[in-house]
Amino acid sequence: MILYEYPFNERIRNFLRLEDQFDRLLFFVQQDDVRAQHAALGILFEISDAIMRGAGRADVRTELLHELERQRHSLAALREHPGVDRSLLDATVERIQEAGNELTNHTKPAEALRQNEWLASLRSRLVIPGGVCEFDMPSYYAWQQRPAEDRRADLQRWCAPLWPLQDALDLTLRLTRQTGEVVDAVAPQGLYQQVPSGKAYQLLQVRLSDDAVCFPEISANKYSISIRFSTQDGQDKPQPVAYDVPFKLTLCTSL
Repeated sequence: MILYEYPFNERIRNFLRLEDQFDRLLFFVQQDDVRAQHAALGILFEISDAIMRGAGRADVRTELLHELERQRHSLAALREHPGVDRSLLDATVERIQEAGNELTNHTKPAEALRQNEWLASLRSRLVIPGGVCEFDMPSYYAWQQRPAEDRRADLQRWCAPLWPLQDALDLTLRLTRQTGEVVDAVAPQGLYQQVPSGKAYQLLQVRLSDDAVCFPEISANKYSISIRFSTQDGQDKPQPVAYDVPFKLTLCTSL
């Protein structure tokens, strides 16, 4: 099925954006083609910028540490509940603790990139369309001529300080997604509306069949949920559909 997700707050919004960046980085950083590695470097700089800017009142790393600690306490409180698989619960709590410890030990995950003068010069050239041709930055062109395993090793070394943050992010979002229950729903004439039941939802998921020709345009907050299904042909702006749309809805809460 095709999955669409929508955050209920800015913290989850930032987490999802960073997750998307890491997903693309993990794909390109494993490739040997210089064009794929060029894309990996661009995404690496995007992630570095996102971390350095921070998210709202706190930076992403601090937000993740707070969320991991909150999830750990919530799960630990369930240990004495009847029917709880204690071994699985303890393993999850331990996994959260490990991720938190690793992230705590990396106080400035983007600092090494910022202090690398050559990467800093490359970053400044990448903002210029076509700005890294061999006559613009011959040192980068020379790096691209090195053996693939050498370039891949360099990329892994530059990315290494970010992996603890990626690991914590992956764990946090996975635990959040596991709180939701999938229910069947229908959008009459392409529009679905719901008033939340007072719960503090974090994330909304919409699943459509693989052959669906429409997509959801979602608006959600603690007061209301609205999902309008539309279609688009790649030319004109999206158009609302006028038929009933079956889909699967998941509302994820905090642990």
